[in-house]
Amino acid sequence: MKKFKFTISGNNYEVEIKKLEDGSAKIDVNGTSYNVELHKEERTSKTPILVRSAISRPKDAHKIAKTSDVLFKIKAPLPGNILQVFIKVGDEVAKDDKLLVYEAMKMENKLLAEKSGIISSIKVQPGDSVLQDDTLIELEVN
Repeated sequence: MKKFKFTISGNNYEVEIKKLEDGSAKIDVNGTSYNVELHKEERTSKTPILVRSAISRPKDAHKIAKTSDVLFKIKAPLPGNILQVFIKVGDEVAKDDKLLVYEAMKMENKLLAEKSGIISSIKVQPGDSVLQDDTLIELEVN
């Protein structure tokens, strides 16, 4: 079946496995036959087991906290340059009112209000360069 060579305490052994059965094997060692009993050894994994501590969650973690005044941030959809701003802090705007014009990808784009509310702050002015997702205007939503 299979042949192996061993050196034990300076002595060489040629071992041939002739037959393997459930708990025993018939082997030849340097021409002499032996019946040996096989012991199955339980091996432990050398891979460490990662044990994490339980995650602690506050009692009301599933509830959403509401605030009285909601601040809605209007962000730049694309990188570009601000050309003109049509509003000022304190102005009341309705949905779809024109807020500013900016240049992106060699095109002039109008930025319209997505919600109605009062302008809380304006973070840009004409001539400013903005990156995508930069906050342009903060709007207090009613």
